[in-house]
Amino acid sequence: MSRHRKIPSTLFAALCVLSAQSMTSPAAQASDTLAKIKKSGKVTVGTEAAFPPFEFIQNGKIVGYDKDILDHIIASFGVKLDQVDTPWQGLFPGLLAGKFDFIASAMTMYDDPTRKFAFTMPVAEATVSLVRRKGDDSINSVADLSGKVVSTQTGTGAFKMLQELNGKLKAEGKAGIEIKGFTSAPEAFLALANGQADAAASLLPTLLTLLKRRPGLFEIAGALAGKRQYIGWVARPEDTALRDYLTAQIKQLRDSGVLYQLQEKWFGFRMELPDSGYKAAGAI
Repeated sequence: MSRHRKIPSTLFAALCVLSAQSMTSPAAQASDTLAKIKKSGKVTVGTEAAFPPFEFIQNGKIVGYDKDILDHIIASFGVKLDQVDTPWQGLFPGLLAGKFDFIASAMTMYDDPTRKFAFTMPVAEATVSLVRRKGDDSINSVADLSGKVVSTQTGTGAFKMLQELNGKLKAEGKAGIEIKGFTSAPEAFLALANGQADAAASLLPTLLTLLKRRPGLFEIAGALAGKRQYIGWVARPEDTALRDYLTAQIKQLRDSGVLYQLQEKWFGFRMELPDSGYKAAGAI
């Protein structure tokens, strides 16, 4: 979801209807995407390749943390990969429409989506945090965002959190937050660098990677929310067998140490990933 990533409320309502319809149709009930993949020798995966270091384009190819994990899992499948670079807003509709077999992109496990889609176990942490220009001590926590301009990717969990915080500040009689939404995270960071925003909000792993890539320009200003969140991949609600297969492969990569090696490669640090407790009550 985060891109970090969260489904916008209007889109999510429509997706819930589509999801409910697909779950009750005979075709959906008979669906076995895992068996179809193995039989056809091909898997189609949806990705928004605009969220480094999770997934991005380099020399005309999709690369990143999620792509490396995906390559390991595709090898276990023994099938051909067709990875489709799709705008974030088209990923969930494309999944429900059957354009992809699953989504391998940085999707945050917020409560509502996990009840409507089949999320795998986590591949990374997704705590939403703030970044500021280095040396600007006017923003040290969410308490300092009143009257400030904050940039982020539209439709993400960070975007919704900023909207909620803005409403809370105004209800308390304080100056609200001017939220500048962009179609991608790099655009939001550029706005901060150019002085169009006072802070930017995104997932902590992405922000820490940003600090490494742009040394001396940014620094972390604190967490936007206290609750720890995680990122996973997504299958259709009826495709629990596929989700369970992906989860088993991710867990094997974690337990063998490969996943932590990939984290060191792409983020420069490790993220401990739990076996349980990462999804809301009633999650698929």
